Amino acid sequence: MNKYNYSPETVGSIGAIMHSDPGFLTVLQDDELVNGLEVVNKFTGDLVSVDPIPGTLVVNLGDAAKVWSNGRFYNVKHRVQCYQPEVRISIALFVLGPRDKRVEAPAELEDSEHPRLYIPFDFEEYRKLRVSTKSPTGGALELFRATNSGST
Repeated sequence: MNKYNYSPETVGSIGAIMHSDPGFLTVLQDDELVNGLEVVNKFTGDLVSVDPIPGTLVVNLGDAAKVWSNGRFYNVKHRVQCYQPEVRISIALFVLGPRDKRVEAPAELEDSEHPRLYIPFDFEEYRKLRVSTKSPTGGALELFRATNSGST
């Protein structure tokens, strides 16, 4: 659960820094009354406000999904911004990475037109690497880029 105690002095400030989630999938019950979630448009790089829609969930994909899909899925970069002096609450369910297997694209997602983009890695080691390299937006994935691939 995320609780932001916004006040008039915090309007315009960042509640959660720009980041991508390290895991596979995040399901978010966002605050239905207080907006603040912003995502990066993959094509323009612009920040887009995600207006709350009562009765719905927000689902986004993380770094592990990008690797597992061999770059076909996009790891959503997002942040929380303070728009108004209200308490903002959201509840997140994280589907992380495997504990007993490495994160890697299945062979079915690799071919001559789609070579392997990332070498397999241990999910917990990747989470620690994100912290040690100060790479909250998935930049640490580049350290696992396969040498035979182009950029995505």
